Amino acid sequence: MKMTKPKAYASDIRAVILTADKFEDTELIVPYFRLLDAGARVDIAAPTMDRIGGEHGYSLEPDLTISAVDPDNYDVLVVPGGFPDGAPATVRDTPGAQAIARSFFANGRPVASICHGPWLLASAGVVSGRRLTSYWGDGVPEDVTAAGGLWEDAEVVVDGNLVTSRWPPDLPAFTREMMSLIDAWSKRRAGA
Repeated sequence: MKMTKPKAYASDIRAVILTADKFEDTELIVPYFRLLDAGARVDIAAPTMDRIGGEHGYSLEPDLTISAVDPDNYDVLVVPGGFPDGAPATVRDTPGAQAIARSFFANGRPVASICHGPWLLASAGVVSGRRLTSYWGDGVPEDVTAAGGLWEDAEVVVDGNLVTSRWPPDLPAFTREMMSLIDAWSKRRAGA
Protein backbone atom coordinates (compact mmCIF):
# COMPACT_ATOMS: atom_id res chain seq x y z
CA MET A 1 0.00 0.00 0.00
CA LYS A 2 1.32 3.42 -0.95
CA MET A 3 1.35 6.01 1.83
CA THR A 4 0.55 9.55 0.78
CA LYS A 5 1.78 12.61 2.57
CA PRO A 6 -1.00 14.78 4.04
CA LYS A 7 -1.79 17.95 2.13
CA ALA A 8 0.40 20.80 3.23
CA TYR A 9 -1.50 24.03 3.57
CA ALA A 10 0.09 27.41 3.35
CA SER A 11 1.33 28.45 6.76
CA ASP A 12 -0.07 31.89 6.04
CA ILE A 13 -3.68 30.68 6.30
CA ARG A 14 -5.35 32.49 9.20
CA ALA A 15 -8.60 31.41 10.79
CA VAL A 16 -10.84 33.06 13.35
CA ILE A 17 -13.35 31.20 15.52
CA LEU A 18 -16.22 33.29 16.90
CA THR A 19 -17.65 32.00 20.17
CA ALA A 20 -18.68 32.92 23.71
CA ASP A 21 -19.36 31.30 27.06
CA LYS A 22 -21.31 28.01 26.91
CA PHE A 23 -19.83 26.80 23.61
CA GLU A 24 -20.07 23.19 22.45
CA ASP A 25 -16.63 21.83 23.35
CA THR A 26 -16.04 19.45 20.44
CA GLU A 27 -17.46 21.83 17.83
CA LEU A 28 -14.81 24.37 18.81
CA ILE A 29 -11.89 22.11 19.71
CA VAL A 30 -12.02 19.65 16.79
CA PRO A 31 -11.92 22.32 14.02
CA TYR A 32 -9.38 24.32 16.05
CA PHE A 33 -6.90 21.44 16.24
CA ARG A 34 -7.59 20.33 12.65
CA LEU A 35 -6.70 23.84 11.46
CA LEU A 36 -3.56 23.90 13.61
CA ASP A 37 -2.59 20.48 12.27
CA ALA A 38 -2.82 21.89 8.73
CA GLY A 39 -0.45 24.72 9.62
CA ALA A 40 -3.04 27.47 9.96
CA ARG A 41 -2.78 30.22 12.54
CA VAL A 42 -6.00 30.26 14.54
CA ASP A 43 -7.46 32.94 16.82
CA ILE A 44 -10.46 32.47 19.09
CA ALA A 45 -12.55 35.61 19.49
CA ALA A 46 -15.23 36.18 22.14
CA PRO A 47 -17.20 39.21 23.34
CA THR A 48 -14.70 39.84 26.16
CA MET A 49 -11.27 38.59 27.17
CA ASP A 50 -12.76 36.74 30.15
CA ARG A 51 -12.27 32.95 30.32
CA ILE A 52 -15.15 31.11 28.65
CA GLY A 53 -16.39 27.59 29.29
CA GLY A 54 -17.83 24.79 27.23
CA GLU A 55 -20.84 22.57 27.85
CA HIS A 56 -18.63 19.65 28.89
CA GLY A 57 -16.06 21.32 31.11
CA TYR A 58 -13.39 22.67 28.76
CA SER A 59 -12.49 26.32 29.18
CA LEU A 60 -10.19 28.74 27.42
CA GLU A 61 -9.07 32.32 27.28
CA PRO A 62 -9.88 34.09 24.00
CA ASP A 63 -7.06 35.48 21.88
CA LEU A 64 -8.98 38.68 21.18
CA THR A 65 -12.43 40.21 21.40
CA ILE A 66 -14.91 40.03 18.55
CA SER A 67 -14.80 43.83 18.32
CA ALA A 68 -11.02 43.65 17.74
CA VAL A 69 -11.31 41.23 14.80
CA ASP A 70 -10.41 42.72 11.43
CA PRO A 71 -11.98 40.23 9.02
CA ASP A 72 -9.55 41.28 6.29
CA ASN A 73 -6.76 39.68 8.35
CA TYR A 74 -8.35 36.22 8.12
CA ASP A 75 -8.97 33.62 5.42
CA VAL A 76 -11.39 31.34 7.27
CA LEU A 77 -14.32 31.92 9.63
CA VAL A 78 -15.50 29.14 11.96
CA VAL A 79 -18.72 29.45 13.98
CA PRO A 80 -19.30 26.56 16.41
CA GLY A 81 -22.50 25.97 18.34
CA GLY A 82 -23.33 25.50 21.98
CA PHE A 83 -26.21 25.85 24.41
CA PRO A 84 -29.13 27.63 22.71
CA ASP A 85 -29.00 30.31 25.41
CA GLY A 86 -25.19 30.32 25.43
CA ALA A 87 -22.52 31.03 22.83
CA PRO A 88 -24.73 30.87 19.71
CA ALA A 89 -27.29 33.33 21.12
CA THR A 90 -24.57 35.68 22.35
CA VAL A 91 -22.62 35.61 19.08
CA ARG A 92 -25.69 36.03 16.84
CA ASP A 93 -26.71 39.14 18.80
CA THR A 94 -23.25 40.72 18.58
CA PRO A 95 -23.23 43.36 15.80
CA GLY A 96 -19.46 42.93 15.30
CA ALA A 97 -19.90 39.19 14.71
CA GLN A 98 -22.62 39.90 12.15
CA ALA A 99 -20.32 42.37 10.37
CA ILE A 100 -17.52 39.78 10.30
CA ALA A 101 -19.84 37.18 8.75
CA ARG A 102 -21.03 39.69 6.12
CA SER A 103 -17.41 40.51 5.24
CA PHE A 104 -16.52 36.84 4.73
CA PHE A 105 -19.50 36.27 2.46
CA ALA A 106 -18.90 39.49 0.51
CA ASN A 107 -15.35 38.35 -0.22
CA GLY A 108 -16.13 34.67 -0.87
CA ARG A 109 -13.81 33.43 1.88
CA PRO A 110 -14.45 30.03 3.53
CA VAL A 111 -17.06 29.95 6.30
CA ALA A 112 -17.64 26.81 8.40
CA SER A 113 -20.55 26.71 10.84
CA ILE A 114 -22.03 23.84 12.84
CA CYS A 115 -25.04 23.12 15.05
CA HIS A 116 -26.51 26.41 16.38
CA GLY A 117 -23.71 28.42 14.70
CA PRO A 118 -25.80 29.18 11.58
CA TRP A 119 -27.96 31.42 13.78
CA LEU A 120 -25.24 34.04 13.33
CA LEU A 121 -25.41 33.67 9.55
CA ALA A 122 -29.19 34.09 9.58
CA SER A 123 -28.91 37.16 11.83
CA ALA A 124 -26.20 38.61 9.56
CA GLY A 125 -28.50 38.29 6.54
CA VAL A 126 -26.09 36.15 4.48
CA VAL A 127 -28.05 32.92 3.94
CA SER A 128 -30.70 34.02 1.44
CA GLY A 129 -30.76 31.52 -1.41
CA ARG A 130 -27.97 29.45 0.18
CA ARG A 131 -28.21 25.73 0.99
CA LEU A 132 -27.21 24.89 4.55
CA THR A 133 -27.91 22.71 7.53
CA SER A 134 -27.83 23.20 11.28
CA TYR A 135 -29.10 21.65 14.47
CA TRP A 136 -32.67 20.54 13.76
CA GLY A 137 -34.27 21.99 16.91
CA ASP A 138 -34.44 25.13 19.06
CA GLY A 139 -35.83 27.15 16.14
CA VAL A 140 -32.56 27.16 14.18
CA PRO A 141 -34.01 25.73 10.92
CA GLU A 142 -36.96 28.11 11.18
CA ASP A 143 -34.67 31.13 11.63
CA VAL A 144 -32.51 29.98 8.70
CA THR A 145 -35.53 29.62 6.41
CA ALA A 146 -37.03 32.92 7.63
CA ALA A 147 -33.75 34.55 6.55
CA GLY A 148 -34.14 33.00 3.08
CA GLY A 149 -31.84 30.00 3.57
CA LEU A 150 -32.62 26.62 2.05
CA TRP A 151 -32.36 24.31 5.07
CA GLU A 152 -31.49 20.61 4.57
CA ASP A 153 -31.23 17.75 7.03
CA ALA A 154 -27.82 16.34 6.10
CA GLU A 155 -24.56 15.58 7.92
CA VAL A 156 -22.77 18.23 5.85
CA VAL A 157 -23.88 20.74 3.23
CA VAL A 158 -21.46 22.67 1.05
CA ASP A 159 -22.71 25.68 -0.90
CA GLY A 160 -19.94 27.71 -2.50
CA ASN A 161 -17.75 29.12 0.28
CA LEU A 162 -20.05 27.79 3.04
CA VAL A 163 -19.90 24.44 4.83
CA THR A 164 -22.41 23.56 7.55
CA SER A 165 -23.20 20.53 9.70
CA ARG A 166 -25.82 19.58 12.30
CA TRP A 167 -24.06 18.43 15.48
CA PRO A 168 -20.92 16.81 16.96
CA PRO A 169 -21.32 13.36 15.31
CA ASP A 170 -21.04 15.18 11.95
CA LEU A 171 -17.59 16.60 12.80
CA PRO A 172 -15.60 14.18 10.58
CA ALA A 173 -17.56 15.26 7.48
CA PHE A 174 -17.58 18.89 8.64
CA THR A 175 -13.82 19.18 9.10
CA ARG A 176 -13.13 17.24 5.87
CA GLU A 177 -15.24 19.67 3.84
CA MET A 178 -13.90 22.69 5.77
CA MET A 179 -10.34 21.69 4.84
CA SER A 180 -11.38 21.11 1.22
CA LEU A 181 -12.75 24.66 1.05
CA ILE A 182 -9.57 26.01 2.60
CA ASP A 183 -7.45 24.09 0.08
CA ALA A 184 -9.47 25.52 -2.83
CA TRP A 185 -9.29 29.02 -1.31
CA SER A 186 -5.55 28.75 -0.81
CA LYS A 187 -5.04 27.68 -4.46
CA ARG A 188 -7.23 30.53 -5.77
CA ARG A 189 -5.41 33.03 -3.60
CA ALA A 190 -2.07 31.77 -4.87
CA GLY A 191 -3.30 31.99 -8.46
CA ALA A 192 -2.92 28.25 -9.05
